[in-house]
Amino acid sequence: MAVETIELVLSPKEASNEALWSDHLAHALKVDSQRIREYRLLKRSIDARKSPVRYRLRIEVGVDQTLLATPTPQWSAPQFKQGSDQIIIVGCGPAGIFAALRCLEQGIKPVILERGKDASARRFDLAPILRKGTVLEESNYCFGEGGAGTFSDGKLYTRAKKRGPVADVYRTLVAHGAPEDILVDAHPHIGSNLLPKVVMAMRESVKKAGGEVHFGAKVTKLLTLNGRMHGVQTSDGREFRGKAVILATGHSARDIYHLLHESGIALEAKPFAVGVRIEHPQTLIDQVQYHLRQGESRGKELPASRYRLATQIRRRSVHSFCMCPGGFVVPASTQNDEVVVNGMSLSRRDSPFANSGMVVGVEPEDVRNFQGDDVLSGMRFQKFIEQTSKKAGGGGQVAPGQRVTDFLAGRLSKELPETSYFPGLKSNRLDQLLPEQIGGRLAQGLRKFGKMIRGYTGPDALLIGFETRTSSPVRIPRGADLQHPDVRGFFPCGEGAGYAGGIVSAALDGRRCAEAAMELC
Repeated sequence: MAVETIELVLSPKEASNEALWSDHLAHALKVDSQRIREYRLLKRSIDARKSPVRYRLRIEVGVDQTLLATPTPQWSAPQFKQGSDQIIIVGCGPAGIFAALRCLEQGIKPVILERGKDASARRFDLAPILRKGTVLEESNYCFGEGGAGTFSDGKLYTRAKKRGPVADVYRTLVAHGAPEDILVDAHPHIGSNLLPKVVMAMRESVKKAGGEVHFGAKVTKLLTLNGRMHGVQTSDGREFRGKAVILATGHSARDIYHLLHESGIALEAKPFAVGVRIEHPQTLIDQVQYHLRQGESRGKELPASRYRLATQIRRRSVHSFCMCPGGFVVPASTQNDEVVVNGMSLSRRDSPFANSGMVVGVEPEDVRNFQGDDVLSGMRFQKFIEQTSKKAGGGGQVAPGQRVTDFLAGRLSKELPETSYFPGLKSNRLDQLLPEQIGGRLAQGLRKFGKMIRGYTGPDALLIGFETRTSSPVRIPRGADLQHPDVRGFFPCGEGAGYAGGIVSAALDGRRCAEAAMELC
């Protein structure tokens, strides 16, 4: 009797028929199939490096014995005494909510303050953006429960696995309603249709365990005394005080950077990236990535294919960002004087379009003294591009668009291909709208990528302007203890502080900041 771990390499059809796995496992182990008592999928990935495409399945197998049961992930927290120490958490994105859950797991009360609305109400506030081009500036694709990731895809793949317990993050999400597939998929993804229910369930866990969550609570003042932060004040005059303040406001809360700067709290400029969204027919990407013949379908056994592209042009990175197979391009503006685009996918990833950010790296020295001489120059550079996009679109959230072929040739597109971007496009010279340091490098990068993926720069490829919110251009410094070096009790956290880049890395940073903040309780 034994428990073995086996890797099977199967065709998509074989991998989709789990009833056949026992025969494949028996063959690999050189035992009779009747001796396979039980098996469990541990990891699933797609190997599309060459034709034919194969699934790689890592499976735990019980030969002549059953496997130890794996309990369904659950989340719970101990009871704590009312009136005990509490920690203030500004922001209810992944960093903030995972910080709150970690506090509760250790018996400390969190108080979450979120400027936007809960995910259910927030969904209705997206309609005016899509249909009328009107941004509700405190409730949109960026602000509100769950943060920017809630309605912009829900990708969980991260390269930050060394930063903490990624598996714990996945299990917590599953405990709150995420599909169990995220525990085994090499590139896990929840989808914008499912993620809102997950974050709402996490909020209910916080409240049931004794934490507080306040929506419509925009922080406008920091309460400090003798070099220590002991609370915040919201726009309606309420004060919230605690042993520590975790700031997890995301990369689009620009008023927070202004507030910190005006309060004399040190900030740092950091690298970021800006560019466009590039959109293709999903069938074009599938054909190349899955090595299909002309007109051949990937079939139902394979998901919409993805890609990742990167190169260096004149000492700056040009790369794909947040690629959304079977997805949609969406308006991600937070104010009405700008147009910003992002990408998302539903859980099925069944849109006929594939889109990705295609962005150029920007170093602090590239934008030093842009419209001013302080640390916020990068933020002003982002805003300048967003306002340029707004003017070019001509109104509402209409975005400027251009075929890739015309972008590379330096001419206006006479007509634009079909797009998933609901507010609509207006043909523009994106090659002229973008600063040369961005547009010139982008053109060179696209020419390289056109040689890597057949048809990538062909007539069906569309550029939509502009993708500017890849990350914060500002970092809020912190020391080894995760506190700001000049303000004790203040813990900059997550993507907005410059220490994360996606749902999982933000969640991990939220957990770390919570653990550090609890040392003060």
